[in-house]
Amino acid sequence: MSEPTDRFMAVVRPVEGFNFPYPDKALPEKSLNALVVHSWIQAKRLLITWMRDPSTTIQALVYPAFMLLMFRVVLGDSISAATGQSSIFGTVPLIILIGAMFGSIASAVGLKGEQASGLLSRFWTLPAHRASGLVGRMIAEAVRVLATSMVILAAGYALGFRFNQGPLAAVALLALPIVFGVGFAMMVTALATVSANLPLVEIVSISCTLLMFFNSGFVPVIAYPKWLQPIVAEQPMSVAIDAMKGLSLGGPVAEPVIKTLIWSFGMVAVFIVPAIKGFRRAAETA
Repeated sequence: MSEPTDRFMAVVRPVEGFNFPYPDKALPEKSLNALVVHSWIQAKRLLITWMRDPSTTIQALVYPAFMLLMFRVVLGDSISAATGQSSIFGTVPLIILIGAMFGSIASAVGLKGEQASGLLSRFWTLPAHRASGLVGRMIAEAVRVLATSMVILAAGYALGFRFNQGPLAAVALLALPIVFGVGFAMMVTALATVSANLPLVEIVSISCTLLMFFNSGFVPVIAYPKWLQPIVAEQPMSVAIDAMKGLSLGGPVAEPVIKTLIWSFGMVAVFIVPAIKGFRRAAETA
């Protein structure tokens, strides 16, 4: 064998400890297998990025845990005395949803940063499934909401929160904020990609703040003015809080769960097309 050939074989010889696929084994870009594999890669990338970003960690974990403690210290006894039941069963679901929503805002800001830096454009030129970027982001959002929920539940348990309805109800309680969080994340992603000049943080933060103070987890619905009670009772956070309260403390479950699913899947149905178009536009024009 000639010397040039020996050099070539030395270059292409597999490195010990690595198992790189040969180019002829690449997944077809439009295949379902490619969508699954590439979406998980994108989700893993985002999760690692968020773990290393202090602002996302604060928004998703530290801020909600601090709010839970603040609500318990400042308002817990007053709400418990007025309603006859521990306020923790309302504030824990409330804080879980707040963590899910404000975490989505932080990740959407990161998405705009990826667009501005050209990272989305570089991903778009790779031989990857076109839907993997958006699907991977929703997977990462679901994992983030699950982590947030578990941290808040652990803090709530230390303050008196309990699963009085059994393990199956506890699993359902964990699943509800994930479904709600993915629907909310789809909406925020659509808003983040629809226009580079849209004041995303201001718009969504104001909306979240209004929902946070006008729901059934902050105080009971009967504490609001009569003309406002129907709005408060049917807003998305209230129905999700009522469902999670029923799954932990006890009470109506079926109706609030159905309403939560309607709100969540409704957000996905309304915003999935704008999110797809906006994500593609952001990747192609960055």
